[in-house]
Amino acid sequence: MTTTAKLHDGSSIEVTTLGDGPAMLLPASLARPDDATAERMRAWGAEPGLGRHLADGLAAAGRRVIVADYEGHRAAHPAAETLTAGNVAADLLAIADAAGAREFGYYGYSWLGLSGLQLAVRTDRLTELAMGGFPPLGGPYGPMLEVTRAAHRMAVENVGRDLPDWTEIEVGDWDASEVTQTPEQTRQYVTLYESVRDFDERAALRRLTVPRLAFAGRDDAIDFGAQWGNVRVELGPPLETHRAELEELGWAVEVLPGDHMGAMRSEVVLPLLTAHRVRA
Repeated sequence: MTTTAKLHDGSSIEVTTLGDGPAMLLPASLARPDDATAERMRAWGAEPGLGRHLADGLAAAGRRVIVADYEGHRAAHPAAETLTAGNVAADLLAIADAAGAREFGYYGYSWLGLSGLQLAVRTDRLTELAMGGFPPLGGPYGPMLEVTRAAHRMAVENVGRDLPDWTEIEVGDWDASEVTQTPEQTRQYVTLYESVRDFDERAALRRLTVPRLAFAGRDDAIDFGAQWGNVRVELGPPLETHRAELEELGWAVEVLPGDHMGAMRSEVVLPLLTAHRVRA
């Protein structure tokens, strides 16, 4: 079934549901890339068709999967000044409403994992929460604000310039890449991280009671160069540092081999979501 949800900025997003069973909201794309794009994605360690693989796998495991490409939507419809954590949570609830799900679980990775935590502290409708690639305790809110501000500055400076296509950048050379997003696209993530820079993690975590899972790659840390402010963003190490405290607070914690790209692959994620799912 496919329908649409109206988001906080008045834009509409397509919402697709697959399978039957307890509802799980998955902010992901169901699109499959063309062969050339898929080959380039693999070279960078990404999984072509990841969203489709996750959705099909969860549906086969007995879930009613609610799928909406929120990240892709925000690339096409940036909310430069209004993409706060509260508005992201409101958008995710609107997606669930469009699918007719009063209660639902949520899985998100990276900034969409962060979004799941922000959703969880703002609603009583969640039945479970799975955060991948972003730690619920020790999150890099300050460093990510610096990185997004640098990205926005570069996007403004690059307006009108001829920039290389991402396929021309040497594989693995993240620091050599130029920002090819628009100022509006990058500004919305500045807005997001500004809205959570004073987020009190421990106070929020003490309020959560739903089953919850956090996972990341052990080596998930990025050192950004001078053009990014020489910032280090750690996403995996905080899980190891705070593992005992998180488990005492009721979290299931999985620290996996590998980095950011490796820990988001469907063959890694699906067994974790199946093992830690809410039983019908």
